[in-house]
Amino acid sequence: MINTILVEDDLYIQRHFAERLKAEESFNLVGVYRDAFEAEKNCNGSVQLILMDVQTQHKHSGLAAAERIKHSFPRIKTVIITSLVDPEVLARAKKGAADSLWYKDHGTTELLDVIKRTLNGENIFPCTSPAVEMEGTMSDTFSPRQ
Repeated sequence: MINTILVEDDLYIQRHFAERLKAEESFNLVGVYRDAFEAEKNCNGSVQLILMDVQTQHKHSGLAAAERIKHSFPRIKTVIITSLVDPEVLARAKKGAADSLWYKDHGTTELLDVIKRTLNGENIFPCTSPAVEMEGTMSDTFSPRQ
């Protein structure tokens, strides 16, 4: 069993992910949190996997918490889960905050594949963050400040 922590502030999405993980016999959910800092406080050496949202309750950064957890527990595999299309999120995750990153607009089957591949030592990152249309303009044309 893979001792797993799930961090997701949206209760609907949190329940969905928790149900999917519980349906898989290989995962043991040892903690489900809405706040990244709460997960960080409850993390220990027995945890093998963290699924971490980028923006969590109280506007706490999942990326910052993941970086600190990685520093304290380098063997824990971390998959960042996000719906944010900000290229900085992807860049920061690649620079060491996570082992992999998955965008929530993809199916849960793909998430399970990313998790399994990450646990097997792969680092799964998209080449670019997805572009979305915002008021007639595609997000990938925005400057970082925008």
